[in-house]
Amino acid sequence: MLRTERWAVMNLDGAIRGARNPMNSWARSDSYFDENGNFVLGENDLSLAQRLRRAGSDDRKFMRQIFVTVDITGPLYWWKEFDTYKVGTVANSTSTMHKIHSRPFSRDDFSCDKCSPGALSTLDFVIERLEETRLRFLETKDKGDWYDMIQLLPSSYNQMRTVTMNYENLINMYFARRNHKLDEWHVFCDWIMTLPYAHELIACEDIQH
Repeated sequence: MLRTERWAVMNLDGAIRGARNPMNSWARSDSYFDENGNFVLGENDLSLAQRLRRAGSDDRKFMRQIFVTVDITGPLYWWKEFDTYKVGTVANSTSTMHKIHSRPFSRDDFSCDKCSPGALSTLDFVIERLEETRLRFLETKDKGDWYDMIQLLPSSYNQMRTVTMNYENLINMYFARRNHKLDEWHVFCDWIMTLPYAHELIACEDIQH
């Protein structure tokens, strides 16, 4: 299970303006804000952006200035793979260290949609043990119970993080993970394709990495 919520794309206008700095070609800029406040790339600016992104990472520096923020809820086993993308990304997560005991455990806390009936039975047993331990910890504050919750917690446990990254990060993620065996990566790549100018600037097949 993976869920993306409350996302926004920022500084597309500033990134395009900066892309024209090397050639002092600001007069050729034809982008504008529409009546809803959305930034629309004009024909000239879109052509420049596509030429730069085809030229490779050194020339498409403006892509690093198009910022994205999004709330992502996903299982710990997916976050372990996402965490390989450290450069240019920042994330603030809900805390298992501080808040794992703050509410009851249930199936809804876990990505278990692919589990077989036998696996679900095992998960239900673990959830029952976790909940018993949580209630005991609330009563006794025994650190041993807290450690039991932390160390017994399955990697299918869902965590929400607010992530900030840029379009260059998304290029790398999209092409590295779009054919991954985890369905969560397919959901993530599908979300990427909903972003402004994703087809033109992120997911082009002829892009140079």
